[in-house]
Amino acid sequence: MRTTTGDPSSSLALVGGRLATTDEPATLVIRDGRIESVTDPDSGSSADRFIDVSGCLISPGFVDLCCNLREPGNGQKGNIASESRAAAHGGFTTLCASPETSPVNDSGAVTNLILDVAGKRSAVRILPVGAITRGLEGELLSDMAGLSAAGCVAMGNGSRTVSNARVLRRCMAYAQTFGLTVMFSPENRALAADGYAHDGPVASRLGLIGIPEVAETTAVMEMLLLAEETGVRLHLSQLSCARSVEMLMEARRRGIAVTADVAMHQLVFTDKALSGFDSRYYVRPPLRGETDRQALVAGVRDGVIDAITSQHQPHDSAAKQAPVAATEPGLSTIETTLSMGLLLVQRGELTRQQLLKALTEGPASVIGRSAAITPGAAADLCAFDTGMAWTPSASNLCSAGLHHPFPAESLPGRVRLTLCGGETAWSSEPG
Repeated sequence: MRTTTGDPSSSLALVGGRLATTDEPATLVIRDGRIESVTDPDSGSSADRFIDVSGCLISPGFVDLCCNLREPGNGQKGNIASESRAAAHGGFTTLCASPETSPVNDSGAVTNLILDVAGKRSAVRILPVGAITRGLEGELLSDMAGLSAAGCVAMGNGSRTVSNARVLRRCMAYAQTFGLTVMFSPENRALAADGYAHDGPVASRLGLIGIPEVAETTAVMEMLLLAEETGVRLHLSQLSCARSVEMLMEARRRGIAVTADVAMHQLVFTDKALSGFDSRYYVRPPLRGETDRQALVAGVRDGVIDAITSQHQPHDSAAKQAPVAATEPGLSTIETTLSMGLLLVQRGELTRQQLLKALTEGPASVIGRSAAITPGAAADLCAFDTGMAWTPSASNLCSAGLHHPFPAESLPGRVRLTLCGGETAWSSEPG
């Protein structure tokens, strides 16, 4: 990639690329952090700087609804600087930061701290999600109005549950009063108990403690009924079951204001990944069977599931070097999310347009944002080459968490450039 430098406050043109949505050649001119024009390459364009993205598809920057940045918190697992750079490497320009920080993001002071650090160190946009209950303990409601005023784009309980239905109902009613979106990862804690794998043949054969699908589906049904009663905007995070997709579809037919996402690894892997007792694939919710995986893919393909998330959870190496049950759940995925999606495209399970919609337009709409390549839009862009392969390794990954799902495997699609607000957040070329 060739970059011609100039005055950083002047205009910039991306030349030689094609729009990912239409596959048509285009030149994009960017000024003051926004797209000034999208023109045919033959029409010519004037700019002070040029970046050659020949061979690349140009897409709106990806939007992640669930990313763990680990700051404030345990620096060994990562921080805003390392994980936002990893996000830019993966083509993401907007991250919804999980409230599962230390201290928990349940006050305007913590929200302001996150935004302050992000403003100084983040390569991409950080949008905090506030804790819907104090300390994420599922008992006392947080100051949702204060969190929203401080800059939180939604309220949620991270990967934890609100097991008390009365508290859950109060959370939704209070959020609806202020027009807030609530994000929940559905799980019935009593039914999940101390399980850590999908309750199926693989878990039985390996002697692993299973989490039945009903642990998710009963929680989904409860949340949908409460959302219908309260009128709150509900977002179901990280679905993993075919039945959940069916209930989501039916809820929308009834007019319930509900959206949903799925983690990319749920679309690619099944519980068979645990066959070698590989603790990297211990995730929550657990990887389930092939029937569930196919239903989730179909949900994305049909638009029932709005967004694909990374569910990025960086850990230090010690957190994953133990028997499965003794490790911490989560994969480091934000740098390989696009490549995993392109594997699904290669298999014919998703089209490229369906994949990109679930990474851009779909998640952006959940949080009331837009993701489009049009004049006047923010220059949050990703240029990637589907013809380039790469092999993730400690030498080329930016995240502090190196427990990615494809050790020593070649993956399709390399991000060559990520712009956030017209500024270079990631470039595969030095300088």
